[in-house]
Amino acid sequence: MLNCREVTRLVSESQERKLSVVEKMSLNLHLMMCDGCKNFSLQVPFLRKAMKAYSERLDEVIDEPGTVTTPNKEGNDT
Repeated sequence: MLNCREVTRLVSESQERKLSVVEKMSLNLHLMMCDGCKNFSLQVPFLRKAMKAYSERLDEVIDEPGTVTTPNKEGNDT
């Protein structure tokens, strides 16, 4: 059976690659018994999406190389 450290590693790796059947089964077994790891497994995809959205928004804010425009509260550039 996996320990919490191994589970967090697998959860993180699952964002980058497909886990094997054995890895998935071991992971799911642990997640059924460990609330901390289950919470972590739910937070990782959210954080990944949030960082992707932030990165995409940052790309939109940069007009030209070396020039950054700061959006105001209304979403308009200043």
